[in-house]
Amino acid sequence: MKITILSGDITQIKTDAIVNAANKSLLGGGGVDGAIHCVAGLELLEECKTFKGCETGEAKITKGYNLPTKHVIHTVVPIFGAEDGKEAELFASCYINSLKLADENNLRSIAFPCISTGVFHYPKDEAAKIAVSSVKKYFKENPQSKIEKVVFATLDELDYNIYTQILEQGSIDISKI
Repeated sequence: MKITILSGDITQIKTDAIVNAANKSLLGGGGVDGAIHCVAGLELLEECKTFKGCETGEAKITKGYNLPTKHVIHTVVPIFGAEDGKEAELFASCYINSLKLADENNLRSIAFPCISTGVFHYPKDEAAKIAVSSVKKYFKENPQSKIEKVVFATLDELDYNIYTQILEQGSIDISKI
């Protein structure tokens, strides 16, 4: 399994799946969610309506429609400071459940944006540490996984540098997730 960092728009990444940082309705919103829905087209919205929402930390999968990816995995991200102290646990669940769905659908590559750090105000450093450690934990606990590539897609230099530093350190304690 290979973890990479790309600087760029997640709606242009060609992986088997991209992850959408969604709200509970799954019907689109601002930030990454809005961008993904805009590029994918109305068919994505129509498919999302069939789910009747999703709980925080959980994930649902749809087709990619007009995106260059085959699928979109929608995960409902926690709002920092509004989850009764369970933000880190719910945040980690977003990654774990997204990877599970990718495996269940025999996907080989998946791209994550910097979820929850925009309108949901998760601190960028902490979010990146949880993201990387959750991915590493998933593969440690699921050695049979068919996923070959995980991409962290960043939009700005700060996020790119944070993820690069965390991956270069390589010593994240996954036992705390």
